[in-house]
Amino acid sequence: MTIEDGPAMPFDPWRLAGGLEVTLDVDVLFGAYPDRAGPPGTPDAVLRLLAEHRIRAAAAASLRAALFDMRSGNQETFGLAGDAVVPVGVVDLRDPIGSARELDRLAAAGVRAVRLFPEEQGVEAGFPSVRHVAGRAAALGLTVLTGGDVRRFWQPFAGIGATVVFLDTHFYHLGDFLVAAADEPGFHTSTRLLNSPDALELAAAELGADRLLYGSRAPHHEPLVPLLRLATSGLEPDEIAAVAGGNARRLLK
Repeated sequence: MTIEDGPAMPFDPWRLAGGLEVTLDVDVLFGAYPDRAGPPGTPDAVLRLLAEHRIRAAAAASLRAALFDMRSGNQETFGLAGDAVVPVGVVDLRDPIGSARELDRLAAAGVRAVRLFPEEQGVEAGFPSVRHVAGRAAALGLTVLTGGDVRRFWQPFAGIGATVVFLDTHFYHLGDFLVAAADEPGFHTSTRLLNSPDALELAAAELGADRLLYGSRAPHHEPLVPLLRLATSGLEPDEIAAVAGGNARRLLK
């Protein structure tokens, strides 16, 4: 005798997500990469994508500012400020003198955060420009959101009282982040690539959930994967809420 299987139930990711909403995504880009396939990244399209994934607000930076002209790109982003957009300034590490001036202008305008694009700009962690910009941002009290391999890019921010969110921390490199961050209370990480079974739980146990921020890199990466990982984590409800936007609001607003 055999038991007939019933009809297969379709996978419903939102059932796993439960009622989780992200109140502020720390890693959102407006614009497109000219040298790779991908969405055009218009603000309307990006915000629509986020809303479809229960993400209510974006800490958004301009790819135009990162790749072509930082000042005009920044101005475009600042013009979108509102409940759904927290503008993040961008500087060009290939131009450290101009970047320092732009940091002064951003801080004077009330901007709370600046984003660095070392890989896109072909800049390495040991370049003097990175240390120069890191020091200036720390002196101005700006939160830095930076890409790059955390095993190298922690170094220019160490020992200067910087507040930093490392956007590319991979779960393979989580141990390196944890030991670096243990001595640097301003070090935080995006959860975008912390998708192993215990990465979020380990980071929260070692440093506290207040050092973790949900990031998606929408529209160039899938927002649902880090959202599901957070929703199904072993963190407490108040910790999940903090990672899902509370920590980002504390740092960026």
